Amino acid sequence: MLKKSDPRAVRTKEMIKDAVFELLKEGILLNQLTVQKITKQATLNRTTFYLHYEDINHLLNELVQEIFSEVTEKIKDLNVTHKLSKKNDLIELLNYLASQKHFLKLLFQFEQFEKVLFELMKNLIEMRRFNSMHVSSKSIVDSQIKSASIVGVITWWLKDGAHLSAQFIADQIHLMYRA
Repeated sequence: MLKKSDPRAVRTKEMIKDAVFELLKEGILLNQLTVQKITKQATLNRTTFYLHYEDINHLLNELVQEIFSEVTEKIKDLNVTHKLSKKNDLIELLNYLASQKHFLKLLFQFEQFEKVLFELMKNLIEMRRFNSMHVSSKSIVDSQIKSASIVGVITWWLKDGAHLSAQFIADQIHLMYRA
């Protein structure tokens, strides 16, 4: 039998996580986060924080895992979705990433984010190719190059190019890789 989560504990954890994201939005870097800053932002006391997390690293690891899971699921969904064109799938993914920008800001501070995003994009490209039966001997290297450049474009867009629409970025990526 599954243990039910206490709604108060869930709400408190959400308050703590929201406080972290608010602090990041304000320009606080990960290495500047303290329990005191987080609890002050969340209007909670330190004891409450420690009821839910061992330390800041425990909190950050939980946040990172949640965000990775959400991004992974969204990209995996594109592997099984055939209702949209490749370009529309990309626009949908970019819109999703833009909507999660404040969460992704946390991940940009972890080197593993780009590695995970690279692997997810490479798997997406390879799955699409496999399903389309247009596989050539250069596809393996080609998919790695395409994945790296797409991840680079997406990362730049989320960090510095937010003034450009998802449609525009998808158009530019589509122009670079029509296949």
